[in-house]
Amino acid sequence: MDHGEKERGRGRGERERERERERERERERERERERERKREREREIKNDRGREREREREREREREREREREREKEREREREREREREGERERERERERERERERERERERERERERDQERRRQRGIEREGERERERERERERERERERERERGRERERERERERERERERERERERERERDQERRRQRVIERKSKRGVKRERERERERERERERERERERKREREREREREREREREREREREREREREREVEREQERYREREQER
Repeated sequence: MDHGEKERGRGRGERERERERERERERERERERERERKREREREIKNDRGREREREREREREREREREREREKEREREREREREREGERERERERERERERERERERERERERERDQERRRQRGIEREGERERERERERERERERERERERGRERERERERERERERERERERERERERDQERRRQRVIERKSKRGVKRERERERERERERERERERERKREREREREREREREREREREREREREREREVEREQERYREREQER
């Protein structure tokens, strides 16, 4: 084989390899297109499944909306029933308020009857109280008259005591005159005796002691009179306390009689 044939043989072999490579590239492109078609189909399938899921979700949302509408209608029916129940409760409350107003009117009538009774009772008490006050005023006037009589008696006793003191002073003056006469007589006698001076001094001291004893007796009598006056004042206070206790007992008896009359009415 000459050089030219070899060269041509190499040329044919190269072209054949190029064609083979081209076919290989074509096959590769075909495989790529197949893979692309496959990916396209997969995307389509995936898209179809996505659209189906979306449609299912939409159908589910629609069912949910339908259920929600049904629930809303049920809630509306429930609200309507609740409004009806509330209306009935309101009517019942109104009836109860009316009954309460009637009870209140009855209580008010009862209170008015009680107030009337209380006013009548109070007027009775006031009339009774006025009568009691009048009786008390009369008792007070009687006590005042009694006190005035007692003061008159006390003034009379005081005048009597003063007269007694005056009589006592007169007796004392009389005794003093007698003692003076006795002293004058004794002086006349004693002047006739040398021993008269000493006896006169002794008698004078005796007279002074007698006067002191008389003053002491007078003080004693005065203390006794004062004690008597104090006892009399105490008796008067006791009589006044007894009269006060008697007034209280009388008021209590009067109140008891009034309560009995009230119970009888």
